Amino acid sequence: MTDQVTQMKVPTFDSLDPRTGDVLASYPIADDAAVQAAVDRARAASRWWDIQGFSGRKNWLLEFKNAIAKDAQSLAAVISAESGKPDEDAILEVMMAVEHIDWAARNAEKTLEQRKVSSGLISANQKAYVGYRPFGVVGVIGPWNYPLYTPMGSIAYSLAAGNAVVFKPSELTPGVGVWLAKKWESLAPAQLVFQTVTGDGSTGAALCTAGVDKIAFTGSTATAKKVMATCAQSLTPLVAECGGKDAMLVDVDADLDAAVEFAAFGAMGNAGQTCAGVERIYVAAPVYEDFVDKLAAAVSALKPGGTGSSSYGPMTLGKQSDIVRGQIEDALAKGARAVVGGLESLHGPYIDPVILTDVPENSTAITEETFGPTVVVNKVRDLDEGIERANASVYGLGASVFTKDTEAGRRAAERLDCGVVTVNSVLGFAGIPALPFGGTGDSGFGRIHGADGLREFSTVKSLAVQQFAIPLKLLTLNRKARDMKISKLMLKLRHGRG
Repeated sequence: MTDQVTQMKVPTFDSLDPRTGDVLASYPIADDAAVQAAVDRARAASRWWDIQGFSGRKNWLLEFKNAIAKDAQSLAAVISAESGKPDEDAILEVMMAVEHIDWAARNAEKTLEQRKVSSGLISANQKAYVGYRPFGVVGVIGPWNYPLYTPMGSIAYSLAAGNAVVFKPSELTPGVGVWLAKKWESLAPAQLVFQTVTGDGSTGAALCTAGVDKIAFTGSTATAKKVMATCAQSLTPLVAECGGKDAMLVDVDADLDAAVEFAAFGAMGNAGQTCAGVERIYVAAPVYEDFVDKLAAAVSALKPGGTGSSSYGPMTLGKQSDIVRGQIEDALAKGARAVVGGLESLHGPYIDPVILTDVPENSTAITEETFGPTVVVNKVRDLDEGIERANASVYGLGASVFTKDTEAGRRAAERLDCGVVTVNSVLGFAGIPALPFGGTGDSGFGRIHGADGLREFSTVKSLAVQQFAIPLKLLTLNRKARDMKISKLMLKLRHGRG
């Protein structure tokens, strides 16, 4: 009997504090059956959620938001412990996440409610409407670098659109997902519209095959391809937010002090573990040396560590240090210079800031996502060359442009092949819920946030209502010669003139 109980025991995994390696908690690895049970519960709850209507869902989501905000410090502590980021960064993440819940709740109705559209001359006897319906159940697979803010871009907008959600957080940050699910359950224990399942890659794969109506994935491009292949087996639609190799362009007239401050934030914040952070900087030749000197001074003052006063924390994913090391080695071997730090900057999970210059464009430090506190600063002739180099990447997530001529910045933004561009700031879009977010190329497809994010988690429902019989009866197998003659004349007069 004891052997049977042992065999039936659910396997677990440990959540570790990356700052110390200490075990924070153990969580179950949800298998196919457990995931299927969660999806089945979500399916039942989705029917209740649907009949709440936009107004009812808005009220529930605002209550959910309030509950999170009131207990923000508790949630931030979980984020900090599991990711290693400083407390202030964790609180900032909570602040931004609740803003998105608020916006999605308040804007779902006007974005998704049924509206009348023009029927056109040929169908003047019809009234035409377009509306949006929820998919039903959305599976969300979240990342570890921003374990609350990033998946909330899918969770909140899915819920606001009328879907139930089953959330599979990263195995590095499962406690964040569990905290959220418990908070929802405390508000509506009988209606599990939002649930969390914990586990490893097998759990994520199980979610993709459990009959959900859509998957929202955030993670590496390589993993996204595996998720996409799994979803293809059942034609389950997917929105994928993958990696980035975001470029920052500094024009000759830029405010260098401001540009340097944003560059340091975008490149080193969260230990560089930001998909839309700054990984490549292209600076116009006349101001290049000045910019490099200022940036070197700024990042040299940063102190990584595991305390509340640290500039940033450790690598949340241990093997990321090896990736950073490999890119530094490749750049240096190809002739790059380390003007700040270098291979000696790596201290286990902690990495001191590294600035590389004169990096060949075929180096992995240029071509592959780094996800560490390392940034490349290369000289370009002008903004045009900077745009050309920025667009040479297979990634197309975000970019930034620094210039005192904001119109020139906007023109440059239009030429950059990516999903979002900020002018004279870095990551400025992240706190604007109305702005859709997503990438092109290897950075993924689909959008979260904004009205497009609400539509991403909805299906379009078109409706035509005939009001009266049209004099020209064309939608019949018994068309009259007279009706066709008049129709052909109308076609020529309406569309065939000139």
